[in-house]
Amino acid sequence: MSEKETGHKGNSALITREYFDSLQVELRTIDAVEASTKMELFGETFSTPVMIAALSGLDKIRPNGMVDTARGAAAAGAVMWTGIGSGSELEALIATGAKTVKIIKPYKDIDLIFKKIEHAEKCHALALGMDTDYVFGGKRTKGFAMECPVSPKTLAEIKSFVKATKLPFILKGILSERDAEKALEAGAGGIVVSHHGGVIDYAVPPLKILPRIAKVIDKKIPIFVDCGIVRGMDAFKALALGATAVSVGKAVMEGLSENGADGVQKILEEINEELRWAMNLTGSPDIKQIDSSVIWH
Repeated sequence: MSEKETGHKGNSALITREYFDSLQVELRTIDAVEASTKMELFGETFSTPVMIAALSGLDKIRPNGMVDTARGAAAAGAVMWTGIGSGSELEALIATGAKTVKIIKPYKDIDLIFKKIEHAEKCHALALGMDTDYVFGGKRTKGFAMECPVSPKTLAEIKSFVKATKLPFILKGILSERDAEKALEAGAGGIVVSHHGGVIDYAVPPLKILPRIAKVIDKKIPIFVDCGIVRGMDAFKALALGATAVSVGKAVMEGLSENGADGVQKILEEINEELRWAMNLTGSPDIKQIDSSVIWH
């Protein structure tokens, strides 16, 4: 069995999990109050900062899986994100009432990108954006996203995507201060601090670099975090270190597999409840007032 199959030290997912678990939380219970997890984002109010990650292909897990996931998100008062998928699928997701963010791959065909931007806007998506870290495809699909070639995008090209829509355009896959600065220069409406589940080995854990990126962004635009978030304490740590909201993937897929939309709703609400409990016990009345100093490294 190879090193990769046994989980070698360079596995970015393992490194990320270890970093999450290395962070400890102090209690601040005197004068504590019941916390609110409500989130204001892009002119909408949500019950939780715990969102659905930009998933795709969930119909392989359960029939009508993508739509069921959107229904679960809507029922939990959470934001729905989606990745690769047809135009009709995006329309079906939004029709559930879920406020949806559409993430577009960095296709080599620029016209295809503009068509998808236009369609997302016509569908009244909450926001849209691009996987900036998928420019060479995945490890198994080098150079492609499904059947479509992908390629790196220049800052000028990204600026043109931002200008092509009235919706917030989010750049996903930001994992350096350098790219955070370029995201601001491009006029991005938000960023996702992420390594795409391990697009490269030895990737820095998102939470490790998050405080530096947050300093660059300086609250000018929302900062989202994904990769390895499976429970409320993970979400709490991310929010404490500078995130506006977080995305959950694997845990949601498990809930979908077990009980469809109800399973998705249950997972989101359980994660949010643990987040709220952590906020209660750290003197954090709302998600904007979580003090980073409660985190011990």
